[in-house]
Amino acid sequence: MNRGGTYKKRLALSVLLVMVVAASALTALSQASGSKKVTITVNGLPPKTDPTNRDTFLRDVKAFEKLHPNIHVIPHEGFMDPQTFQARLAGGQLENVFYVYFTDPANLIARHQAADITKYVQGNSVVKQIKPTIMRIFKDGKGHVYGLPRANYTLGLLYNRTLFQRAGLNPNKPPTTWAQVRTDAKRIAALGNGTVGYGDYSKSNTGGWHFTAELYSLGGSIAVQRSGRWRAGFNSALGKQVLRQLHTMRWVDKSMGERQLLEWADLLQMMASGKLGMYVATSDNIPIIVNQFKGNLDDYGLGAMPNGKGALAGGDGYMFNRKNTPAQTQAGIQWLLFKFVNPNRIASDNRIAKAAGSPVGLPEPNLWTGAALKKWAVATKRYSNVPSQNYAPFVKGVAKIPLRVEPPSAQQIYAVLDTAMATVLTDSNANIDQLLSSAESQVNSILSSVR
Repeated sequence: MNRGGTYKKRLALSVLLVMVVAASALTALSQASGSKKVTITVNGLPPKTDPTNRDTFLRDVKAFEKLHPNIHVIPHEGFMDPQTFQARLAGGQLENVFYVYFTDPANLIARHQAADITKYVQGNSVVKQIKPTIMRIFKDGKGHVYGLPRANYTLGLLYNRTLFQRAGLNPNKPPTTWAQVRTDAKRIAALGNGTVGYGDYSKSNTGGWHFTAELYSLGGSIAVQRSGRWRAGFNSALGKQVLRQLHTMRWVDKSMGERQLLEWADLLQMMASGKLGMYVATSDNIPIIVNQFKGNLDDYGLGAMPNGKGALAGGDGYMFNRKNTPAQTQAGIQWLLFKFVNPNRIASDNRIAKAAGSPVGLPEPNLWTGAALKKWAVATKRYSNVPSQNYAPFVKGVAKIPLRVEPPSAQQIYAVLDTAMATVLTDSNANIDQLLSSAESQVNSILSSVR
């Protein structure tokens, strides 16, 4: 992306500043890894369809290698595919530094499938400033550390303000109950021309993920612990309410469109096209809708989860391959502390993102406490280029909603619940009681090995 000489100078200065601050922050780890050449593989490289962020990532690799000439980084595209992760793990095919959802560390740690990095990060001034509640996700019961977080999120309701206006709805007041979601979705779908009022997932574990978020918003639970054992908790009146509303919206109201079996990118593309009214999402969907799928930033608003009895909170981070050499693990930590877990680069990242036309200042949760939190707040305010008033309903609403974490063995459970979501959205005669009963049996089998 070429924005002329001024932008190139800004970019060069930004990268230089990042290199300088990173050099001082990582001196101790650099010395620890020695001078012998170390090669590490890492994932998280954005695809070619996202050239802005891909170019930034590759520039960061070069800047990092210049700071650490003894380390060679080989970036791989993608993050964590739940369909192949376990097979790659078992086959020793994971990267030296590999991406995980917040749902993954507990099981990986319990099964001794990730490297213990405690001695390499103990006392690190940056790691000390990460919120303890988030760091706990990457620790075992003895406080040993096995990974570092990258980002966290809270789900809300992403909506198209322009479609709200066209449908005669107030774009500053998104629905706060699922009954209102249904009513508003009907009015948006009535605009015609292929417009969908409300969209939802049902494939590649995303259906189960959204079922969980929607159940939490009603006060329900996916899994409950009794006498030290986990059991499925979704085969309940509230679980049936989630599926019945979706079934009604799909087949009676016809506000969800004909195209179903949607997975993650599908709803983002539909939102960017201006043909989707609402869906459950995090604020980090907005930059992808704008940058990758060419949506209009001013079109999008964000509200809190309807009904407000719970909001699914999660996130992601990186862990380390057990087969790493000590030098590879230390090099991987240096990479993370340079690229993702570095409060000193928040301002420069925001400056580069803003210069590239990417949204800055979305209402995203952050990792930090103390001085790092102050840096985050100052840098976010300084470089904000988003219509923050569009997200005021989310900011106001989420402060009052209890945050709920994902269930144990979440990805396996989500895969089971995909079937229930897919069936109610593709079969007008779906038997909801039978779907949840079958899913309950399968999930109880999954949970039987969880302690």
